[in-house]
Amino acid sequence: MVKLIYCITKKAGLTDQEFFNYWETIHGPIGARIPHLRRLVQSHRLTVVGDAYPPDYDGMAELWFDDIEALFAARQSPEWKASNQDEANFIDHKKVAYFISEEHVILDDVKRNQ
Repeated sequence: MVKLIYCITKKAGLTDQEFFNYWETIHGPIGARIPHLRRLVQSHRLTVVGDAYPPDYDGMAELWFDDIEALFAARQSPEWKASNQDEANFIDHKKVAYFISEEHVILDDVKRNQ
């Protein structure tokens, strides 16, 4: 399994509420139609009072694929192109980080406390 990770910043002029709402309710369903996509996760930035570390990004998107070939095939699809075009509505493309990754789980404590 490989993941394509985008760390994104909202477009100037959008409030947090406008940005997060658009990303989840409008853009999310567009991205969910990308072929070969196994999982799509949006992580929305939280504003934490008293946190000494200001956030570098407003959110992170994870797109999961079986392998690199599936990712490359997805990139050729009309659904991928539609998703990319829609990003202009809410993302500042000058403030984006991007990378392809493979997970190496060090700790998985999710079930221990349930």
